Amino acid sequence: MKDNRRDFLKKSATLAAAISIGGIATAVPTPFGNKKKAIKKREYKKDAGMKFSYLMGPTSPKVPFAKELGVLHVVSGVERLQGAKAWDPEAITATKAIWDKIGIKWTVVEGPPSLGTQTKLGLAGRDEEISNFITFMKNLKKYGDVDIICYNWMPVISWARTDQEGLGRGGALMLAFDYEAMKEKPLTQYGEISKELLWKNLEYFLKAVVPEAEKIDMNLSLHPDDPQVDVIQGISRIMNTVESFDRAMAISPSKFNGVTMCQGNFSLMGADIPALVRRWGKDKISFVHFRNVQDLSGVIPSTKFTETFHDEGQIDMYEAMKAYYEIGFEGPLRPDHVPVMSTEIENPKMRGGYTTLGNLFATGYIRGLAESVAKEACKA
Repeated sequence: MKDNRRDFLKKSATLAAAISIGGIATAVPTPFGNKKKAIKKREYKKDAGMKFSYLMGPTSPKVPFAKELGVLHVVSGVERLQGAKAWDPEAITATKAIWDKIGIKWTVVEGPPSLGTQTKLGLAGRDEEISNFITFMKNLKKYGDVDIICYNWMPVISWARTDQEGLGRGGALMLAFDYEAMKEKPLTQYGEISKELLWKNLEYFLKAVVPEAEKIDMNLSLHPDDPQVDVIQGISRIMNTVESFDRAMAISPSKFNGVTMCQGNFSLMGADIPALVRRWGKDKISFVHFRNVQDLSGVIPSTKFTETFHDEGQIDMYEAMKAYYEIGFEGPLRPDHVPVMSTEIENPKMRGGYTTLGNLFATGYIRGLAESVAKEACKA
């Protein structure tokens, strides 16, 4: 860590104009209307019936806090076993047993094994990779009792940020992105990859796996490109507009060909989150990343933005929660990309958006929204 805590706090005044409470309150123009509907009265359920979850491994410091807070669902990968592939029954059975012993339900796999460069770029070996992915789906459902796989279509370069130490409220560290800082980076070993090629390969993948997912009721939950820019180091991005998701879901029409509603990315595409939630509904939205962001570019899709605390930023989080409740969403929902807060700042390993204290704050905030919305409906 280049600067100590005192230096960061000194810099906060300088950066206040870029990331300030006033700036964060300014919303990006949206192409969707935000029509509010009365919530239909129904029986009260804690957390509005949703499965509050954390992204973590069994040894994460978040585990004891999760149990104390009643966050009893987990988004997790598969534990590595010597001599076993991640899609083998032994590895999946062992992972489930670990979480069962902890007392937290394994609910989602995010970033599945056997879905990588070969499939997304259409290289030699993709049919074997897809075959292993199908095996993984079947074994995950049978031996892991998990029915949601969150995946993305970002080959070679996954989600990216240009700053892990942007200053936010009170000196907390925020993830931030500025497209200008990435434009001069060199091409990867794969050279320039066109949108047409990525669409062709996505269609090939979906037509192979969605029919198999339907047979076992496995929800394939596509995550948006992050950041939602046009190209990074020569690699095009195609899942960076709402229309692209409509197109992807139309390739293989099925409730099991759905969406991870990562609020931050869709908002930075220009979408009104409550309106989009209502339009797609629970048959398309199988998993939610509940986070907030602020555009700093003034253009759509955003080319410069910062993550924020959940209670600031451009998304109306209360109206978003009302929309999830209104459509009857009761799937897994987790906080995403939280700030690094005091005491964790001193540890340079505490970066990347998944630190403990930020998740604790987010959980309390999200639970308050859910309780408010659910009790409002009970009084309707």
